Amino acid sequence: MNPILSIEHFVPDAEPRVWNDGRVYIYGSYDLSGDVAFCSNEYRVFSSADLVNWTDHGVSFRAEDAYPAGEYPGVVLCAPDCIYHNGLYHMYYCLADRSEGVATSPFPYGPFKNAVPVAGAHGDAIDPAALVDDDGQVYYYWGQFHCRAARLKPSLTAIDPDTLNTHLIDEKSHGFHEGPSIRKRNGIYYLIYTDISSGKATRLSYATSKSPLGPFVKGGVIIDNAGCDIGTWNNHGGMVEFKGQWYIFYHRSSQGCAYNRRACVEPIYFNEDGSIKEVEMTTQGGEGPIPATRKMEAYRACLVSGLSIRTSVAELTCHNNTLSEYLSHIRKGDWAAYKYLDFGEGVSSFEARVASLAEGGAIELRLDRPDGPIIGSCKVKHTGGWQLWETVTCTIQPTTGVHALYLVFQPTQARGRNRLLSVESFQFRK
Repeated sequence: MNPILSIEHFVPDAEPRVWNDGRVYIYGSYDLSGDVAFCSNEYRVFSSADLVNWTDHGVSFRAEDAYPAGEYPGVVLCAPDCIYHNGLYHMYYCLADRSEGVATSPFPYGPFKNAVPVAGAHGDAIDPAALVDDDGQVYYYWGQFHCRAARLKPSLTAIDPDTLNTHLIDEKSHGFHEGPSIRKRNGIYYLIYTDISSGKATRLSYATSKSPLGPFVKGGVIIDNAGCDIGTWNNHGGMVEFKGQWYIFYHRSSQGCAYNRRACVEPIYFNEDGSIKEVEMTTQGGEGPIPATRKMEAYRACLVSGLSIRTSVAELTCHNNTLSEYLSHIRKGDWAAYKYLDFGEGVSSFEARVASLAEGGAIELRLDRPDGPIIGSCKVKHTGGWQLWETVTCTIQPTTGVHALYLVFQPTQARGRNRLLSVESFQFRK
């Protein structure tokens, strides 16, 4: 399910790669819970054999590794990428001071060592991406507001300046904001990037070319994370083929701000002409519809909607030495969506772990849209605290098949303009 990693890990900017061991690896930056800034001073690598169970391989690189001893200026690591070439994994990194570099390892998960600048790109911009073409040539992409690209020299530590294109795509013509990612499929080069055309950098769009150095023609939007959190600002990711299916990896903000971003994945599909169909954010991700009887952590909502800046926010807390996110600061009319649940041949009741320091409220269970048919309504009373959890239950109308579920929150008292309740988890019973 989305988000794909365990709750303590916040990995945005994920670049997916499938290596010879058949596992998919993600290389991303690393946010810290509760921070009000993007990224941190370390990278971690994660891998999976099934897109469900993920292995944390630990810290693969630290920002100070990019500088001579004693010269680290304290800047954070931004988005990386990784390629395999001539027996080594080459991880291209960047820092907030616009440093661009590469470090190597004999293992896909690192640790990555022997860091050196990428000559010709170092100090110029952020967000590196790399492509090993079919003929063995390696190409490098980076930039913000306009995407640069060049072929790398055989050392893979410097660009060939004779091949440099400083405006492969740009903000004016393509909506390019940052975050290039490059893949090749059926002879077509796909440049995936963060698109700011909507006014926020929430879209992952793509452009295509028959050449790695362009020209690239804008295609369309692959996924837009607008609505994943009231504070969302950007998106960044890449696509990969895994076991015969293509996927887009992207991130969602959490905790009611632009930061604390989490890795997510969705399957994508190509038309006969090579164009990519836009997909929606879901809770199910790469797994398919989720049994409605499975316990659902409320923070896995793929869409939230609220009336104020603190509405329907997933907050992080620590109780009993266990991290837990939950829907919080819920007010009248707010909702959270879960796509998609499989009700099978039918369920008969709903239960939820809730808390309230106010008068409580009602959780309306609606199908397929926020104003869709109500199959039940679960009342929540004062529990004595915003993190004092109780279980509430209600019967529901007979429901079968696959549906999007919307939890719509309403007051049970006339004055219900204030904060109503919090929700930690829920599930249906047969």
